[in-house]
Amino acid sequence: MKANVGKFDRIFRFALAAVLAILAYSEIIPNEFQLVAYIIAIVFALTGLIRVCPLYMPFGISTRREK
Repeated sequence: MKANVGKFDRIFRFALAAVLAILAYSEIIPNEFQLVAYIIAIVFALTGLIRVCPLYMPFGISTRREK
């Protein structure tokens, strides 16, 4: 798969994943939504880590600068 997540997008995804995980862990997010928050945080962290967002592919979106 071709990378389609740029530098700013990666930073934003990691930050959002961290915020969601912290909110869920500190129980600011209600118990019934904590699992969902953790799953979303993991998805954001993984897509930032591997630099590929499957939802961007069908639309041809890329936030990565081409060199």
